[in-house]
Amino acid sequence: MLTVELAPGAASAPHRHEASTFVYVLEGSVVMGVKGDKEVTLETGQMFYEKPDDIHTVGRNASATKSAKFLVFMVKAKGAPVSMPVHGEH
Repeated sequence: MLTVELAPGAASAPHRHEASTFVYVLEGSVVMGVKGDKEVTLETGQMFYEKPDDIHTVGRNASATKSAKFLVFMVKAKGAPVSMPVHGEH
């Protein structure tokens, strides 16, 4: 489990987790998306799920002026990396 804080307008590069990943928005709003699905905008108190084989193509703060914070809970193999970059698959 970890907490992620995104500065206004910040975004993550495409990646994968190889884990069942649950994202719960603590503050602000975030845009999330995985390959093959539509992007969704999540507000405080909403949740997003990623399957172990999903490629996380979009992860960004929806606001250009306010920070966003979310909690990430992963069910993964012991010792497996939290995140791995994806190049050319998105």
